[in-house]
Amino acid sequence: MEKINAILQRAVERKGGEANLELLMSPYQSLASSNRELASLGSDRFLAEFTKKVFQSGFVWRVVENKWPNFEQHFFDFNIEKILMMPDEMLERKAQDPKIIRNFKKVQTIKANAHMIHDVEIEQGSFSEFIAAWPEQDIIGLWQYLKKHGQRLGGNTGPYALRALGKDTFLLSRDIESYFREHDLISGGLTSKSSLNTIQQCFNEWQQQSGYSLKKISRLIALSTGDNYVLAEN
Repeated sequence: MEKINAILQRAVERKGGEANLELLMSPYQSLASSNRELASLGSDRFLAEFTKKVFQSGFVWRVVENKWPNFEQHFFDFNIEKILMMPDEMLERKAQDPKIIRNFKKVQTIKANAHMIHDVEIEQGSFSEFIAAWPEQDIIGLWQYLKKHGQRLGGNTGPYALRALGKDTFLLSRDIESYFREHDLISGGLTSKSSLNTIQQCFNEWQQQSGYSLKKISRLIALSTGDNYVLAEN
């Protein structure tokens, strides 16, 4: 397993120096800049971000962004209580409105994920505090929680939503997967229990070596491997 300094040096060389690399490492905008801020977000913002990433999955992100104000209006600014009171007939009717993206199966996830958030609030008192308190050293555990208890939050959808909200996480992009395979760190399926545990352990060790966030390490790995081009996000 490589040391983080070796990964950093290769990224510097590939991107033409420290200054260029720093530009590519510029922070990804998120709703919260720390777990403290994350813990203070309303549950409506979590449902909104989960919904946005569900609709962006397999679709043109820009189109979702352009229509997003209509989503907020149609779904009561993602107020959890109001969403849970919506009958299925109302959901189906709203799913047919051309002002949003007409996909009833994805619209159904809004209520399903509102239920997940509500259930956590009954047990924990605060969904935002629940997410903020989850240890980054087991971020894959949080991914698996969202996949199991939520709807359509598996794959990279849940991690992308967490990243946008401000929860520190790495992503399993193609370049990240390529790195782990090229260095013989994983051999089976990317999302198998064995592979995910290995990836988490590597990120934990790199974090201990550097003090970097998982997001920064993820970005460094992506910029140090694969085709030498600028990536939108890793």
